[in-house]
Amino acid sequence: MYTALYRKYRPMVFDDVLSQPHITTTLKNQIINGRTAHAYLFTGSRGTGKTTCARILAKAVNCQNPVNGNPCLECEICKDADNSALSDIIEIDAASNNGVADIRDLREAAAFMPERCKYRVYIIDEVHMLSTAAFNALLKIMEEPPPYVKFILATTDLHKVPPTVLSRCQRFDFRRIAPSDIVDRIKTVAEKEGTFTVNDEAARLIARLSDGGMRDALSLLDQCIAFSSEITPETVSSAAGIAGRDYLFDIMDAVSENDISRVISVTDRLYGMSKDMQRLCEELISQFRNMMLIKTIPGQNDILACMPDEIDRLTEIAGRMTLPDILEKLDILQTCCDRLSRSLNKRTELEMCFVRLCMKLRTENTAAVNTAPSADITAIQNRLAALEQGMSSQTPAQTQPNVRRVPIINPEQKQPAGTSATADPQKVDMSKFVPVSCWAEILERYKQLCPPAAGFLNGTMAVEHENQMLILTNSDTFAKLFTLKDNQDKLKQAAAELTGKQYAIKCYKAKPKNAENSPAGEIIAKAQRSGIPTELQ
Repeated sequence: MYTALYRKYRPMVFDDVLSQPHITTTLKNQIINGRTAHAYLFTGSRGTGKTTCARILAKAVNCQNPVNGNPCLECEICKDADNSALSDIIEIDAASNNGVADIRDLREAAAFMPERCKYRVYIIDEVHMLSTAAFNALLKIMEEPPPYVKFILATTDLHKVPPTVLSRCQRFDFRRIAPSDIVDRIKTVAEKEGTFTVNDEAARLIARLSDGGMRDALSLLDQCIAFSSEITPETVSSAAGIAGRDYLFDIMDAVSENDISRVISVTDRLYGMSKDMQRLCEELISQFRNMMLIKTIPGQNDILACMPDEIDRLTEIAGRMTLPDILEKLDILQTCCDRLSRSLNKRTELEMCFVRLCMKLRTENTAAVNTAPSADITAIQNRLAALEQGMSSQTPAQTQPNVRRVPIINPEQKQPAGTSATADPQKVDMSKFVPVSCWAEILERYKQLCPPAAGFLNGTMAVEHENQMLILTNSDTFAKLFTLKDNQDKLKQAAAELTGKQYAIKCYKAKPKNAENSPAGEIIAKAQRSGIPTELQ
């Protein structure tokens, strides 16, 4: 029966583990000195060796003849452990055994002595999947386990593991495997297998696509073998469902020249070849990242995720764009990649993204379009024109010898007992106030935000001066409702949305407009002259 390459070539001793010397050296020294901990936590991205090191550690602490901290692989304990026939090394998949009942079973079994080994070792993979109750059940036995029990926890999502569990473990962080180490391992596997060949460029492409995970690299190598016994970059591209380098650079050339027709044509060809649209987007993100780095830190090619022969072409394309252009296009691609995972029509989603990339968008222009739609601009201009007309019809305050000053009801100010709301009032110069031209629109918005109080504003008008707004009303009910802070805040919000200004809003109890000696009469007359409707009754 065929065995997958990532299983066939899984490291059996610490010395075979790649890119994790800070972990393997520590574990070997602990075994040599007999100072192993009772609980370990291995964390890192997928395919970096967490479960592999857990298995090696479980063998090494029980090996009858360890060699420099490594298991000997020759004793009966090591052989049975490699064949999954050792009852004292228990692997638990927390993704499917995550309930409190599963952990209770573990606690009951841990009370018994090991059958053949020195230690009973529990390897709990994907431990972050345990339920809260299961974690609570695990805490006590992890803190004070029997001397013959050890725990090795492995997780890809460390932030989901409770701090109470973390504090009881020795934590080891696994790094992504270096591309050079992946390339060396791929070549070693090819030599040992002897049934296929891998050239250097293909090995580097596999290493780049695996994103630091050895399991992903060997799984992709398995797919490539099914295509051809001579593995080239084209073989890898076909097996992985990605666009080859020429297609990628064709798209990037078209984007740099804002050629929508060309980029859509290339996408159509790729779609016809059954290329994975999401993988294509991810590849473009990687290449635009390379161009960003070329622009910001030129000369440091060792951090670029590309082939050596791609650097000159990337540099040439990057020379046609500014850094803000590259950053904006990179942001558009990132957004598209997030949406592709949820999109029913990935081709259309990606084509929309490419059209945006070719539209010479700018961050500041995009923000302006989002915050001020063209339909709203016209309305705002009309309101400003009406306001300016109202202001031009007024007589400056300094030319009016007899300035009328009126009392203002300040709802936020508490009045002394036995006095009215207008006792000792604040005086303001009403000649400086002008009608609020968009008061009707503010009321419509206020009805959405605060329906109960909005109805009492019917038949009112508002005037403004600098950052102050006065509401002219005859309604005692509204004057009382306006003392509630929530009602005031929502009216301020409605005014800010329609005018773009933050007002200090107060309520003024006005007499009817036809009444003699009405303090608001002059303002109402001015509003009517400027064409602003007034409904104050």
